This record gives sequence, C-alpha cells and structure tokens, in this order.
Amino acid sequence: MNRSVITLANLSKEKIQYLIRLSEEFERHTNRRLLEGKVVATLFFEPSTRTRLSFETAANRLGARIIGFTDPKVTSSTKGETLHDTIKMVSNYADVIVMRHFLEGAAQYASEITDVPIINAGDGSNQHPSQTMLDLYSIYKTQGHLDNLHIYLVGDLKYGRTVHSLLMAMRHFNPTFHFIAPKELEMPEEYKIYCEEQNIKYFETRDFNEDVIADADILFGIGLQVVSVVSGHGLAQLQNTTVGGIVGLVVAPLLAGLLHNDGRRIKVRLSHGKTDDIRHFLGFIEHLTDRREFSIFNIIRKFHLGTGSLRKVICVIV
Repeated sequence: MNRSVITLANLSKEKIQYLIRLSEEFERHTNRRLLEGKVVATLFFEPSTRTRLSFETAANRLGARIIGFTDPKVTSSTKGETLHDTIKMVSNYADVIVMRHFLEGAAQYASEITDVPIINAGDGSNQHPSQTMLDLYSIYKTQGHLDNLHIYLVGDLKYGRTVHSLLMAMRHFNPTFHFIAPKELEMPEEYKIYCEEQNIKYFETRDFNEDVIADADILFGIGLQVVSVVSGHGLAQLQNTTVGGIVGLVVAPLLAGLLHNDGRRIKVRLSHGKTDDIRHFLGFIEHLTDRREFSIFNIIRKFHLGTGSLRKVICVIV
C-alpha cells in the first residue's frame, strides 16, 4: 500500500490527534534508529532551506541514509528528463521520496506513478502538509488543545500553501478563521468554498488593527511567497499595497530581508508566550528593519504587551 502524505484533507480527527501525541513522544526522545538501513530521497525542484534540512535531520536522527538534490539544474531534467522519468528512476533507489516542486499537483502525480511513498514538501501554492503538522503541534503546545480557536491568517493567503493546508487540517476542530490580506493576495475562492462545504466559519477583512485582532487566539502571519508569485504582479505593485493603512503588509513585515536584498528569511514560533521572548524578537526585527515600514510589529507589541494576552497568541512568521 502506498502511504504517501500529499494532503491533510483525508486525515481523520483521531489520526491528527494521534500524530500530535506521537510528536510529543519524538520530541522527548529524538534519536531513534527506526529507519536503519533505509534510504530517503530528497528531491527539491524549488529552493528550500528549513524544510529540506528538517527532513534530512529527521532522516539522520532515525538512522536513514539520504540521497537527492537541491537544484534541478544539476539533474537530467536539463536534458529533457520528465518528472515521470525522475520519479520512476529514484524509486529504484529509495524507500521514501520527499519532494518539493513548483507545480501544483506534482506530488499527487508522483504518488500515482510509484509504489514508493511520496511526502509532499510543498507543491506550488497548493499544499504543505508536513509544515502544517508542525504548525498544529505548535498551536497545541501553546493552547493545550485545538478546539474552538479564533485563528487570524495575515499576509499572502493566495500563494501561501501552509495556510491552505491549515484550513483542511483544522476542519475537525470547529475553528473560526479570519482572513486578512490585500485584494491581490486574498484567500483563493476554492478554499472559501471548501470552508463553506466543511462548515468552517470564516471572515474576511482588509483591516489590521488592535480591534480587529482583539479576539485572536492564534495570529498566523505569512510573508510574500516570491517563488510562487507570477511575474505579472510585479513586486513593486505588492510593496505598495495598503491594508488598513499599513503599507507593504505582505512584503515589509514578513521579514524576509527581501527589501534588504540579502536573502534572509525568518521563521519564528513564540510558542511559550513569554514576555522576554517577545521583546527579544521585536528588538531583533527592529534591528534589521526600518520601524516605519514594519509598523505591524508596533501594533503587535502594543496589543500583546499592553494587554497581557501574550499567552494565548502564537505568532508564526513564514
């Protein structure tokens, strides 16, 4: 049986809760040689640092050997080899394939042409199930549960595959989602329809201020997914987007150093809600950036540090 992980849409509530309990156990006991003698292939057709290294670290800790590539330009795809051919070939060498691809649906296609399990490490702007499981675990650790949460999704909701996966994973837990994004990057219609079909409550707004996020349990920010943005949009157009008076909500606050041309990107989980951690984080961001551009953090600072509601909010920056 092919036990691929392509999406979380088909996981039951019980399965998700089981995986969270399993994550707690693996966090307590990290190194286990469960994959001794196995080979894990990491095929990254799109740039990645955190996802690739996290998979490779996990494979190493579990005793597996790793093969693969991080740049398709050094593979036979430059000579005309198709994705079909690549998957078929790698299937002869590996016991599991971890794949990131720039095309939506690529992971599903790969799973249909091989008996080797495929783990979707991100396919275009579609899904990112492994990242979402980590986000669920972070939310669980912060809240102590996953039920009846108000989750505010802020930023690039159009191309942000992590939020698309999150909608599907949370459907069992009666969430209320709040979508905050400029029109150019609002949640795609297909995911709104999914929410309606699954009886998931959601609200949309262009505003971002203390009143809007006053009831937030989770504040989930996602930066501009530059790799996925079609060239017709133009980065300059999105930089000038205004949401609730915050210029560059998508590009500026979400940190990537994109405006600094140094390629840095930051992912932070403030999962313990400690005031000192928040202050340290905000100080670090202000050190990197122009505070006027990053006014979103001034709002977060006022809201959380001023009202003492830190312990109920996790801030995920991707």
